[in-house]
Amino acid sequence: MAITAKDVQALRQATGVGILDAKRALEENNGDFDAASQWLRVQGLASAAKRTDRENSEGAVTVVKDGNAAAIVELKSETDFVAKSDAFVTVVDDMAARVAAEGEGAIASFKDQLETMLTTLKENIEVGRVVRLEAGADEVVETYLHQQSGRGVNAVAVVVKGGNAELAHDIAVHIAFTKPGYLNREAVPQAEVDAERATVEEISRNEGKPEAALPKIIEGRLNGWFKERVLLEQSYVKDEKQTITQLLGNATITAFAQVVIGG
Repeated sequence: MAITAKDVQALRQATGVGILDAKRALEENNGDFDAASQWLRVQGLASAAKRTDRENSEGAVTVVKDGNAAAIVELKSETDFVAKSDAFVTVVDDMAARVAAEGEGAIASFKDQLETMLTTLKENIEVGRVVRLEAGADEVVETYLHQQSGRGVNAVAVVVKGGNAELAHDIAVHIAFTKPGYLNREAVPQAEVDAERATVEEISRNEGKPEAALPKIIEGRLNGWFKERVLLEQSYVKDEKQTITQLLGNATITAFAQVVIGG
């Protein structure tokens, strides 16, 4: 079957490949358009597999609230040029909406769409972190998304029990800025605490602190370390005179999640 320039152009527009790849695909499949498209998809995926070793620290993240549930989805890419494109951002938004409504397993329904993106965008694109939080009785879930160049780069969801939506949103904004790793001290792995305690003790000894004063100095420095990492002990960003625990009053945080691009 004769392959015309028009055939090649049509295949290029449908698949996003170059002239030579489109021409070869048609030749390999006797001019059959559908077969050539499938052949390119397979070849594209084979090429994409080679790209999985390339760093994909860029991307976009979004958070979507649906009733009493919120979902955060991260889609990773190699460049911010791809990450901030309308098509890329739309896919992330669609993913988060589906996860919020149906659960984390809904990500699987985007498999074919992601494979197509691998082929057409020619970057190492993959789903990163996926989190879904659901509010129970007497709980509210709220979110916050920080955007940069038209794409989300810092997404937060938080569930608060015994508080209102305004309080939960204020805490979500706080989390976005302070990036706590843990809710409370009990959540910090003991190995991390032991390692930090040993480090501050060595620093204090090297500074020549009196032996009798070491326990108090070490505890003070360890408390400062906890304050940087533990949400409930952090000073509230809008009023540093009170901690998050004080801001909550009788309310409690039952869960929170944060995803930062490149973080």
